[in-house]
Amino acid sequence: MSQNTAQSGAQKRKTGWGSSLLGSRIARLIFASNLAGLIILIIGAMVLNEMRASFVVSKKQDLVGQAQLLSNLIAGDATYGEPQPAIDETLARDVLASLSLPETMRGKIYTTEVGLIGDSYFLSDRVVVSNLPPIQEPGQVSVWSKGLSEWAESALSAVRPERGSDAVRTQTFEEEFSEALLGKEAASQRFNDRGQRIISVSVPIQRVSAVVGILTLESNDIDAIIRAERAALIPFIAVAILVALITSALLTIGIANPLRRLASAADDIRTGSSNKLDLPKITKRHDEIGNLAQSVEAMTAALFERITANESFAADVAHELKNPLTSIRSAVETAEMVQDDPVALEKLRKVIAQDVQRLDRLITDISNASRLEAEITRIPTESLDIGRFVRDVVSTYETVNHQRGVSVAFNDETMNAGLSVRGREGPLGQVLRNLIDNARSFSPENGAVTVALEQGRIGPQTTARILIDDNGPGVPEDKLEKIFDRFYTDRPAGSAFGNNSGLGLSIVAQIVATHMGTVQATNRSDGGARFIVELPAS
Repeated sequence: MSQNTAQSGAQKRKTGWGSSLLGSRIARLIFASNLAGLIILIIGAMVLNEMRASFVVSKKQDLVGQAQLLSNLIAGDATYGEPQPAIDETLARDVLASLSLPETMRGKIYTTEVGLIGDSYFLSDRVVVSNLPPIQEPGQVSVWSKGLSEWAESALSAVRPERGSDAVRTQTFEEEFSEALLGKEAASQRFNDRGQRIISVSVPIQRVSAVVGILTLESNDIDAIIRAERAALIPFIAVAILVALITSALLTIGIANPLRRLASAADDIRTGSSNKLDLPKITKRHDEIGNLAQSVEAMTAALFERITANESFAADVAHELKNPLTSIRSAVETAEMVQDDPVALEKLRKVIAQDVQRLDRLITDISNASRLEAEITRIPTESLDIGRFVRDVVSTYETVNHQRGVSVAFNDETMNAGLSVRGREGPLGQVLRNLIDNARSFSPENGAVTVALEQGRIGPQTTARILIDDNGPGVPEDKLEKIFDRFYTDRPAGSAFGNNSGLGLSIVAQIVATHMGTVQATNRSDGGARFIVELPAS
């Protein structure tokens, strides 16, 4: 997996974390599936509630019409007297008894002093028989249902449209009776003496314009209507349960199963049964699970690349260490045979000293290369003024005398633009020192190394471009990329032996890559090599 792919995946994850909760596809799926059943129940409850309210209003209007008709009939047959009108109680009872009201309706006639004149239940020949419910404490389910109903009623009342004068109020019989005494029609909902929910309508019985009595009609079929409504709610409940089961199954198929397969694949990699994540259907998903699968796939590939790189590095280290050790052993063995030749012994001593110096440099660079990756992951990035930073690094060479008198100079060609780079001061300093040391080692006696800073651009991205120039022999054209490989030590004749391990430029390439930059080598037209480091400006 390439560095760019890993960076792209990290950027996607960063964008996903910064987005809002409902911007997540899985979050939207979870919210929608959990709310679907609730929405169905709410819609069903609102529809049935409106149906019940409409029926109650319709029932009230029907009772008002009947009550007015009966009131006029009683007023015509059972009232008398002028100028002091009154009601004939016997005739009023006879009229009420002859009406044959249905079983669900009860009629009562009262005097203006709330005296009961007649009751259709007692004036008819019907005998109402009903079984009393058993006496028992309400169950927990009933208590919860009652509380849920009350909550739903209060919640729906906030969004339900208000009704006008047609709405049936809840009030006592005394309040209803007092309103009818004023010559008005009065209607209310309440419970009767048998515990039944009723709709009651009271209208005045008038002789001329005087109120001589009150006629009350009560309808007790509301409980049957409510039971029917509850039965009508059952399909909505069934649909809601079905939707909940379907959405749960979809969540299981769409989320739980892929995560389980992903965990199983990760276990296979951990136990060595597989060396890569092979779940193409999951990695192609355009949601968080797909991002997770891509991240695990990238992480697995990176781990195996690192293992392969470590194996290769170990083999290269062993090979590079054997060369000076073999040379030292050969020199020691030869020294035993030329004990009487001081000149030969001196040459062998210098060979051993050079090989020891080479070993020391090699071991130091190997240690630095091994420690580099851990340091990069531990050290947080910070904003660096790249002009000041490069100037500070170059200034350290002003007090260091090179054995061949090579000088180092810095040119800020950004005209103090104040370019900033997001990076780590220690590793970036190592990049500059490695490149400058490399340039000095290839420069001739009394030569010069120039470090320049320019402002560049790659597409829309502004960059900080660092140029390190020397006036040495340059780099062979076929080696411009190979020189960044580990342990590359092909040097021209006359170069100091043992001063380079072949890891310096490899370390440079590794550090620059972790800072999302590039490094390349070219040859100058007027002679010498040029190394170009380009880092994205922040």
